[in-house]
Amino acid sequence: MIYRRPPQEDALDQGDIIEGCPLLYLGRFNPDDFTSLDTEHALQRVVVLSQTCDLAQGKIRDVAVAPLLDAQALVDQGLLKPTDIRGPIRGGRVWGWYFLPKSEELGLPESIVDLRQLHTVRLDLLTALCRRGQRRARIQPLYREHLAKHFADTYSRIGLPEPYPTD
Repeated sequence: MIYRRPPQEDALDQGDIIEGCPLLYLGRFNPDDFTSLDTEHALQRVVVLSQTCDLAQGKIRDVAVAPLLDAQALVDQGLLKPTDIRGPIRGGRVWGWYFLPKSEELGLPESIVDLRQLHTVRLDLLTALCRRGQRRARIQPLYREHLAKHFADTYSRIGLPEPYPTD
């Protein structure tokens, strides 16, 4: 099974899926005066990307997370076609997106981890959300490592300024 529900008192772990996590966004701003910025926030389902060892050893205060998007909602909004989800996204061929299957038992829809929208969230805030019962699931080993590799591949690729010349 790809997911399991950890006990509420378990420490935060890589691959944890948390509901209602506040994410901050920059709203309006004046490019000539950065002294007053408008920020917005949204409560979103996220997946923890920071390494378990860093979390367990207390090496970090801020945790890397990515939004977990409902695949059907993206289809309903006309942003994706079902064939995109079943084909290239599920196959891991779309830069920065990672497919997660649904779990009726845990109430998780088919989802897409948007690795292009990284956020940092305080560890104590995520821990508080977990204690309040907002941790929905944990992605299990091998699947979690597969996600971590996709995350690393997203940011470690090397783009060339132009294609190689051909004859």
